[in-house]
Amino acid sequence: MAVKVYKPTSPGRRGMTGASFEEVTKSTPERALLRPLRKHGGRDYSGTISVRHRGGGARRHYRVIDFKRNKLEVPAKVAAIEYDPNRSARIALLHYADGEKRYIIAPLDVKVGDTLLAGKSADIRAGNALPLGSIPLGTLVHNIELQPGKGGQVARSAGAAAQLLGKEGNYAQVRMPSGEVRLIPQTCMATIGEVGNLDHSNVKLGKAGRKRHLGIRPTVRGTAMSPRDHPHGGGEGRQPVGKPGPRSPWGKPTRGLKTRRNKVSDPLIVKRRGKKRR
Repeated sequence: MAVKVYKPTSPGRRGMTGASFEEVTKSTPERALLRPLRKHGGRDYSGTISVRHRGGGARRHYRVIDFKRNKLEVPAKVAAIEYDPNRSARIALLHYADGEKRYIIAPLDVKVGDTLLAGKSADIRAGNALPLGSIPLGTLVHNIELQPGKGGQVARSAGAAAQLLGKEGNYAQVRMPSGEVRLIPQTCMATIGEVGNLDHSNVKLGKAGRKRHLGIRPTVRGTAMSPRDHPHGGGEGRQPVGKPGPRSPWGKPTRGLKTRRNKVSDPLIVKRRGKKRR
């Protein structure tokens, strides 16, 4: 994928870039694999906003993606590479030898006409899916299951990849995209290679409207609010955050506060991820 630079014909166009879509080979999705997608505006079952700054955006249909790759030992031909409005990665349409059609996340360097396979006997090449126990050490993988048969949950966004570091007993050591090293059962499926659309992170939206098209609403700074609405609010003129440190709208410390509570998977983490670079 290449990044397309627009001419500065208006202030919004100045500095704006977009995807060239040169790898996309089909403009209309497979109708049988579409589902309606209802918007919730960041609200949960009770109508309460659980995710802020969500709402609006362009209408979309959901593309049914095969994250499980459970059609084993049946060869499939890549019929098309398509755009998916619901994710940063591209998707690949597979035509299986028995006539079934499925979407998968499009790996890097997989092109129309390639033949892919899922199962223990599959070759170690981009797009094939195997159990972690059948993959050589050092291989880059994506769309990794955390529980056998549940479907891929890790490394599914554009340019993402994890690396298989070792095998010990019933578990494999996998370095996540975040740098965390985690134990995953060797019977879990993973797809060889890294996810395509590497230049997704280089695209500059350029104007607020493109953010609204994605369904993301504006975020108001805490320092611009009143003290009753945010801990950072109030004061005459502009004020610094102050001694207690930066806080969330509900008064909890932010920027570095550890909030992890998943005790079930704590024993499976070999090495914690490092701090993010600012």
